[in-house]
Amino acid sequence: MSDTPTQPSPPPDPRPPAPAPQPRGWGAAQPPLPPQPWTPPAPPPQRGSFARGFGLGAGAGLGAGAALLVLGLIGALLSTLMLVGVAGALGGSRQTSVEPLGTVWGADSAPRKLRAVAVTGPIMGDAGDGVTLVGGTYGYEVAEVIDGLAAKDADGLILLLNTPGGSINGSRAIADAVDRYEQRTGKKAFAYVQGMSASGGVYAMAGASRILADHGSLVGSIGVIAGPFERYRDVTAITGSMLETGVTTTGGISSEYLTQGKGKDFGNPYRDMTAEERAQFMRLLANEYDAFVGWVAAARGIEADTIRNTLGAYIFDTRSAQQYGLIDGTAGRDEAFRDFATAAGLDPAQTKVVMAEAPSLLAQLLGAEARVYGTAPAATGVDGQPARATAALCAGGPQVLAYQGSLAGVCG
Repeated sequence: MSDTPTQPSPPPDPRPPAPAPQPRGWGAAQPPLPPQPWTPPAPPPQRGSFARGFGLGAGAGLGAGAALLVLGLIGALLSTLMLVGVAGALGGSRQTSVEPLGTVWGADSAPRKLRAVAVTGPIMGDAGDGVTLVGGTYGYEVAEVIDGLAAKDADGLILLLNTPGGSINGSRAIADAVDRYEQRTGKKAFAYVQGMSASGGVYAMAGASRILADHGSLVGSIGVIAGPFERYRDVTAITGSMLETGVTTTGGISSEYLTQGKGKDFGNPYRDMTAEERAQFMRLLANEYDAFVGWVAAARGIEADTIRNTLGAYIFDTRSAQQYGLIDGTAGRDEAFRDFATAAGLDPAQTKVVMAEAPSLLAQLLGAEARVYGTAPAATGVDGQPARATAALCAGGPQVLAYQGSLAGVCG
């Protein structure tokens, strides 16, 4: 047993036990509710017709606006890409890349095509040679167009000519390009005279595989010319202008150049041409003439002596031109194009002739010129002043030309 004393138990509580707490307020005990019958839930309130229409219209408008916004962004992106592409084409290969091709003969749907290039008016070198009163052709640009044609681009080439000729360099540039085209592509080049092909025009077209001329056309003038060389004698007056008074004398007027180098003032109208100067310049003309005659003789199979002594620099109707071998026949436009298609090994019914057209307004806004590359625009007046020719071939003097007729009509 433990020695620890035992604790006594507490006495019992005499008070009655406290009642359990009851809920108060809404939580107090309530009598049970009788069962209620089931009813469906009330439908949502109906909107009026105006509200419904307004809601649908607003939704449709927002949707359409979003769609238009997306389409606008896409259109702007495509336009930007197109502008960049056009600008790049202009910068990379001149404007030939943005010149559309239009059908000038045959059906647009024809699967085969011949590419036509115009050679009209006076032939010059390039845009640096200026402009005439009637427009013309830049030979270097035409050569560039022809050099840019690949075998896949067309089934053949047609030169469409109506020209009195012009500069030797511009005419020869076209001739050389025609020769390169046939060698490079294996395709044939043709020429069609639509009124005149004289002098430089003959130079340009002589190498074509087949040459036809329209009825009434003129062909020929194989020669070169320079001038005029003016000589003033016993001059007593110089006409004045609004800004400078004229001069009238009793003892005559002389003009003098200070030069170094024999013949440097060749062409001075106030002195006679020396015999040595005349001989030297005639050698220059002879060399250019020899090259012209040699080119035509080789290209057309005509004896050089025949060209010099029989054809000379005369111009001929189509019948005579064919007899001398300058052309292969006379034909109207439709007949000629059918002939060329057949000569190219094509079915004329399945062939079209196409030509470049001026660039679109958009391309012009981006820097393209309002002309077909290769064509020279006519001079236009400025600020109410009459048009003035600036072409180098209008300068006269010692420039050697392959031109038929007077320059007055193109130079003023």
